Amino acid sequence: MPLYEHVFMARQDLSPQQVEELTAKLTGVITEGGGKVTKSEYWGLKSLSYRINKNRKAHMTLLNVEAPSAALTEIERQERINEDVLRYLTIRVEELEEGPSAMMRKSDRDDRGDRGDRGDRGGFGRGDRDRERRPRRDDDAAAEIGGEE
Repeated sequence: MPLYEHVFMARQDLSPQQVEELTAKLTGVITEGGGKVTKSEYWGLKSLSYRINKNRKAHMTLLNVEAPSAALTEIERQERINEDVLRYLTIRVEELEEGPSAMMRKSDRDDRGDRGDRGDRGGFGRGDRDRERRPRRDDDAAAEIGGEE
């Protein structure tokens, strides 16, 4: 049977429980169509790059599916009808990824620490040596007031 990764985005004003119910409904459609969901991951409420139907955020969920194409066609039809679903994407894959997806592993990268202190940038911008060459404006103003030219 073909393998698919299916991701859908639900409106931001839904509760996580409502998103779980929607996921269970879609999983039921797949099982009725003769397939099975091997993995379901709720990625949480994420910020969007641009507004979609007046939503700045969306609940995102990944489903790893092993099902005939007719079952996926029915899921996509259900999602087009449901106004809680903003967008969806189904991709056929050769094999399903074991373990957590890249979105779930992202939290591991966030633990790298603060990157705010970059140290010496090595000549970028106006460095200290540029400041040594130029006279300060206060010195120029004092020289003009004192009558020196």
